[in-house]
Amino acid sequence: MRMLRMPSIALLLGTIAALPASARSFSVSPAAAFEGAFGIAAEPELIDWRILGALDLNTGKAPPSLAALDGKLVKIAAFIVPLEDNMQEADEFLLVPYFGACVHTPPPPPNQMVYVKMRGAKTVKIGWWDPVMFEGIIRLKQTDSVYGASYYEMEGIASAPYAPPKK
Repeated sequence: MRMLRMPSIALLLGTIAALPASARSFSVSPAAAFEGAFGIAAEPELIDWRILGALDLNTGKAPPSLAALDGKLVKIAAFIVPLEDNMQEADEFLLVPYFGACVHTPPPPPNQMVYVKMRGAKTVKIGWWDPVMFEGIIRLKQTDSVYGASYYEMEGIASAPYAPPKK
C-alpha cells in the first residue's frame, strides 16, 4: 500500500496497531478503513476523459457512474493550461484532455475541462507541452473562469510527468 503524504495516516496506523488483536480484525481492507475514516480513498481511482465527457452538456446531469466520483480521490492524464499567460508555476489552472486545447481558440466543452485549485496553495510547474498524471479530489461543480465554464472542480494534491503504462 502506498503511503499518503498526510501525517494522519501514521496516526491511524499507530492507533490500529495499538489495539488488541481481537479488535484489529477487519471486515474491510485497511485501505477501505482509511477511506471510511478520512472520506478519501487511500489509492486514487484512475479515470479518463471519456468518463468526464459523459456529463450531459444540455441538462448538466451526470450518469450514476460519474456521479459516484463526486468527492473521490482520482488520477487523470491531462495537460495543464494556466489561467494567465506566461505563467511558469501556478496554484490554480485548468486541466484539459489534449495538447493544444487552448482556451484562446474555441475552448473544449465544459465537460472536458477541470478547474484545479491546489491544496494549501501549493504550486505546480506549468509545462505547456508536457502531459501530466494529475491527482486530486474531484467535485461535480460548475466553475466559471475567464476562459469559460468547467463542470468539474478539483482540489489538487499531486502532479507527476505522464508515463505511458507498461505492457
